[in-house]
Parts: sequence; C-alpha cells; structure tokens
Amino acid sequence: MNTIHHEDFKVSSTIELSKIPTTHDLDASEKKIEKELEEVREKLGKLQDTLYAHGKYAVLVCLQGMDTSGKDSLIREVFKDFNARGIVVHSFKVPTALELSHDYLWRHYIALPQRGKFGVFNRTHYENVLVTRVHPEYILGENLPNVHSVEDINDEFWDKRFSEIKNFERHIAQNGTLIYKFYLHLSKDEQKNRLLRRLEKKEKNWKFSAGDLEERKLWDQYQECYQDAINRTSFSHAPWYVIPADDKPTARYIVARTLYDTLNEYDDIQEPELDQKTKANLDLYKQQLENE
Repeated sequence: MNTIHHEDFKVSSTIELSKIPTTHDLDASEKKIEKELEEVREKLGKLQDTLYAHGKYAVLVCLQGMDTSGKDSLIREVFKDFNARGIVVHSFKVPTALELSHDYLWRHYIALPQRGKFGVFNRTHYENVLVTRVHPEYILGENLPNVHSVEDINDEFWDKRFSEIKNFERHIAQNGTLIYKFYLHLSKDEQKNRLLRRLEKKEKNWKFSAGDLEERKLWDQYQECYQDAINRTSFSHAPWYVIPADDKPTARYIVARTLYDTLNEYDDIQEPELDQKTKANLDLYKQQLENE
C-alpha cells in the first residue's frame, strides 16, 4: 500500500480545484485500506486520551464538501475508537431563530471544543461564505445593519466576512485550538452516482431531497466559492487539506492519517507526570489499598 504524505494534500499555495484529482490510488484493496484505517484510528483514540490528560490543546476538525461527499460516514469511521467523553460532533444546519438573533459566528463559538477534546464541525463557519454567497438572499435573514437588499451584499461585504473568519481562527489558534480544515473533493459524476443510490436503495431514500437536484444545478458556482474560500483562508495555523473523495475508504484513511501524523509532531502533548509527593508514596498507597 502506498504511503501518503499529508503535505501532498495541504493547501500551501493558490489552487485550482478543477486541476486537483478527486481520486487517489493507494495501490491497495478496499479491505486493506479499511484495515489500515482501523489501525490508525485506534492510535488516534489513544492519542486523544493523552490530549485529554495533557489538557492544553483542543482539536477542531472542520469538514466541508458538496452534498454526498461523505462527511457523515467519515465521522463515523474515523472517530469510532474515541472515548465518547473526548469528542463532540456538531452538525450545522439552517440557522435557527435564536442563532439568527446573534452574529453568524456565535453558534460556532459556543460549539468549540474545550481543551483536551476533539470537536468536529460537520459543515462549518464557512457555510457563511459558501451557501450564502451562492444564495445571497439568505443574508437578509440575518437582519444586519446597512444590509437592506441583495444589492448591499457586494465584494466589500464578502471581504469583511472573510476577514472576520480569519480573525476567528487566529484567535482560537492562539489560545490552544489546533485547527484542521478538510475539503472533501468530489467529482460531479460521483455525486450523480451517489444521488442515484439514494433513490434506488429504499433504506437510503430518507437522505434524498429534491433540493439536492436544485443545488446540483449550481455546481460550478459552488466550486468557484469553495476555491476562493480555500485560497483566502489556508494558513499554517489553520490549513486546508483538499481530500480526494470519490472513494470513501481512501478519503477516510487520508484524513485519519493526516490527523495522526500531524498531531504527533507536537512533542509537548504528553501525559502529565505525577507530583513528587504522590510519586514517592505510590507503594504506600498501594499497601493501604491491599490492607483494607
């Protein structure tokens, strides 16, 4: 099985999504890839235990992608071996009335993981420069000052919003949150196949919405918005990784491997040592318990 290097998927210069493959050949069977994933996710689970004991970093995993790109199943398979206390998943849907009464980043701030835990955002704060950019009329629901019509939502508006998102990520990174942003790069043909499976398999019918087909018609606009967002906001403290997503097992393995390999670069993430007094009296404590 081919070795992967996370730097190959990391966005460190301007990209064109149309020129990036949506497949990646690991030169291995699906069974082999799934076996490798099992091994790395077990290591990730142990690493999270250490992160929890260390208590100085949080990890925020951001997942973005077109409909059917595999976000839900990736979360299920990559984080399966985590202690439930160490990970929280948030799936961001259409904003509620309460969320719309706050600024657009509020619901993301309050969902951030505490130090020692992983947080997974299934769709993220980037929806506010993706779906709202394709459908600027949605911005009107935020009831913002100086935005009275779609005509007020201009380039200056989006520049400001990108600046706010970058400040948000810089702030949380400076305060101990390790940020990973994964774009699941799906081809239009593969999306078609997955939508057809939702229609053909009764147990998957519930996932289908007629709105999926309407959004599919806007594929090119979404690709332009994703490309712009990724190019504007990939930094060393909050990098984007473009993950080939046409094959789900491969995508899951690349994400898991990227998380494990990069987190292991933090030499300071270690279980804390016992204080000298406790360490010196371990035999005494053991004796007290045995003599009960």
